[in-house]
Amino acid sequence: MGLPALTQPRTLRAVLDRLVPADAYPSATEAGVYDFLLRHSARELAPGWPDLVAGLDGIDGEAHALFGASFAELGPDHRDQLLEAVQAGSASAQPGAGGKWLATLTAWVADAYYADPGNGANPGGESWEMIGYPAPVPAEQVSPGRLPRVCRSLDEVAGGYDVVVIGGGAGGGVAAYVLACAGLHVLVVERGEALAATDVPTDHLRNHRLARYGHNTGPRLEDNPRVLVTAEGEQVLSPHESGWNNNAMVLGGGTRVWGAQAWRLCPVDFRMASTYGVPERSTLADWPISYEDLEPYYDEVEWSIGVAGQPGHAHAGPRRRPYPLAPFPLGTSGHRLSAGAAQLGWPTAAPPLMVNTSPYGGRPACVRCPQCVGFACPVDAKGGPFNSLLVDAVAAHGCTVLVGTRAARIVVGPAGRATAVQLVAEDGSTTREVQAGAFVLSAGAIETARLLLLSGLGGPNAGANLQGHTYVGAFGLFADRVVDGLGPGPDIATCQWLHGNEGIVGGGMLANEFVMIPAHFWHTALPPDAPRWGAAGKAAMRDGYRRTLHVMGPVQEIPNGAARVSLDARVKDRLGLPVARLSGQAHPEDMRTAAFLAERALEWVAASGAERTWGSPPPGPEPHLSAGQHQAGTCRMGEDPASSACDPTGKLHDCPNVVLADASVHVTNGGVNPALTVMALAWRHADLLARRL
Repeated sequence: MGLPALTQPRTLRAVLDRLVPADAYPSATEAGVYDFLLRHSARELAPGWPDLVAGLDGIDGEAHALFGASFAELGPDHRDQLLEAVQAGSASAQPGAGGKWLATLTAWVADAYYADPGNGANPGGESWEMIGYPAPVPAEQVSPGRLPRVCRSLDEVAGGYDVVVIGGGAGGGVAAYVLACAGLHVLVVERGEALAATDVPTDHLRNHRLARYGHNTGPRLEDNPRVLVTAEGEQVLSPHESGWNNNAMVLGGGTRVWGAQAWRLCPVDFRMASTYGVPERSTLADWPISYEDLEPYYDEVEWSIGVAGQPGHAHAGPRRRPYPLAPFPLGTSGHRLSAGAAQLGWPTAAPPLMVNTSPYGGRPACVRCPQCVGFACPVDAKGGPFNSLLVDAVAAHGCTVLVGTRAARIVVGPAGRATAVQLVAEDGSTTREVQAGAFVLSAGAIETARLLLLSGLGGPNAGANLQGHTYVGAFGLFADRVVDGLGPGPDIATCQWLHGNEGIVGGGMLANEFVMIPAHFWHTALPPDAPRWGAAGKAAMRDGYRRTLHVMGPVQEIPNGAARVSLDARVKDRLGLPVARLSGQAHPEDMRTAAFLAERALEWVAASGAERTWGSPPPGPEPHLSAGQHQAGTCRMGEDPASSACDPTGKLHDCPNVVLADASVHVTNGGVNPALTVMALAWRHADLLARRL
C-alpha cells in the first residue's frame, strides 16, 4: 500500500509556521520546510507520514469543533492553544499515535530548518546566521586531498601476493605501509570506495555524527543489514541506525570522517585485571603486552602521520619524543574550562589530535572550519593512513589497493594454513580467489570477527567480548558566549579520572566537544525542559547555541563474553552471506563508572561558571550492548587459546599465517579514543610479520 495522501496542506503550512514562526528570520514555510517534507515523505519520513496525515485531520476537526473554523483560519493564539493541547495529550481528538505526530513533525521541522541548504530548506543558511554557526568551507574551495592510486576491478589485480591486507582503514593502511616498506608484494582489499573529500557529502542529516536518514560513506543502506538482539527482541537494522554500529566503510575507514583524537593508552590500561581484580561475570584480563612494548610504535605513528598534542596528562606513560606538532590554542570554552579545572585542582592538557596545526607530511594546516567530525576535511589537514602512509606505500613501494571488493572467506589448506581469500565485487558481479603467503585482517572488530566465523577460523573466542565506549558528559549554559565556532573544537581535556577512583573499575577522559552542527545541537544539546517549538523554541536555539558548552568522554568498559558477534542464521546481506548478529550487554560496572564520570563532568562545567547544567548520560539506566565507532575486543590477543583468538603478535592460534591488525585484538579498550592504539598495534604486528616472511 502507498502512503496516504496529504489531505490538509493548508493545515500543515499553518502548523509549520507556529512551530517556527517568522520574526527577523524566516518562518518554517518561508525557509522551505513544507517542500522539504513533501520531498522526503516517500522515503525517509514514510514511517511517520500516516500519523502526520491523521494528526492534521484531527487538529483541523478540533479547530472546527472548538472555534467553528479551520485550523488555518485561526489566529496565532488559538493555533498555539490547540498545539499545546495535542502536546499535553489533552486534546479531545488524539489521532496520529495519540499525538505523537506532533513530536515527530517538530523533529522533522528542526531537521529541515537547521540542516544544510542542500537538503532543500534553510536557503542561504539563514538559520545558521541566526544562531551564530559559522559557514563551512564553500564547496568550490574544498580540496580533493591525497589518496593512493587504486584499482576498481578484480581484473586489475594479480593472482598472488606475499600478503593480502583486508581492510584499508586505520589498521590496514598502517600494516600495508610497513609490509610494503619491507619489500613485500602487498594487496589491500577495501570493501568501500576511495572517496576524495569532494566526494564525501557535507549533508548535515546524513553523516557519521548525525545519521538521521543515512550517512555520507559506505556501506549502502540497502541490502547490508545487521541483527541486534535486545531485551525487547531482535531488530534488523540498516547501516545508519545506531545499533548497527557503523564505522565508515570507505578507504580510510573511520579515519576518513573521524574527529582525529589520537590518544595513547596509559600503562595501567594494559594491567587492568592486576590492578582491579576481575569483576563477577566479566572477562577482564591483562594484555599480553605492555605499554613499553607498544611505545616505539606509538612514536612511529605520531611522527609518520603527524599528531598535535601536549604532554602532561595524568596517568600518561613515558614517551621518547614530544609530539611533532603544537596543540591548538585554547578557545573561549577552553579558557573557561581551564579556570574551572584550576578551581577544582584538576590537571588538564590539550587532547592529542591527528590534525595539522602547521603544514606537515605534505598536507596543509587546519583552517579551523566548524565542520570536522563526521565529515571529510575540506583542506586535507586531518590525517589518517589513507592520505599519508598508504599513499606512500602505493607510490614508492609497489603496494596495490583494490576498492569496492569484499573478502567473503579465507581459504585454508590441508596443512592448516590460509592459502587464499575469496574476493567478491561489492556489486556481486565478479568473484575470484587470490593467493598469498599471509593475510592481515583489518576490517574492524565486527567485520573481522564475521569474516573469521564465515571462514571457520578463530576458535571459540572469535566474536566474543564485543565492547566499545559508553559516552557521558555534561552541558552548561553560560551568561555570555562561550563557543567561538573555531574547529575542530576539543582543545582541553582532563585525565584526572582515568584511574584511581575509589570503588570504580577504571574511569575515563573528559574533553570539550567538537563544534556542533546546528541540527545535532537541536537534537542533543538543548536543556531537557527547553521549548522545542514556537517563538520560545526558536529563541532557545538562537540564544543557546553560542552560550552552551559541552564536555564529554568515553568510559573504560569491562569486557564480558556474552557481548558478542555471531552469524545470523536467517538474515543475509546482498551477497547472500549471513550477516553479523550482535547480542549481549555491556557489564554493569560500566553503568557505575558512567554515573561517576557524568558527575565529574557536571562538576567541571559548574566550576567553569555555567548558570545552569544538565547531563548527557548513557542511553538508559540499564546495561546495553556497546560497540559504536570504537568497537573492539572480538578477537582478543593472549597467550592461551582457551581465552583468546590470537597470540601477542596478532597471529591466530589456529591459523598462524592469518594476522589481526585492528581493534578486534584489544583486551580492553581504555578510557580514551582507541584509534592511535589500533595504528600502533598494526605497525607492531606488521613489523613482526615482515620479519617472519
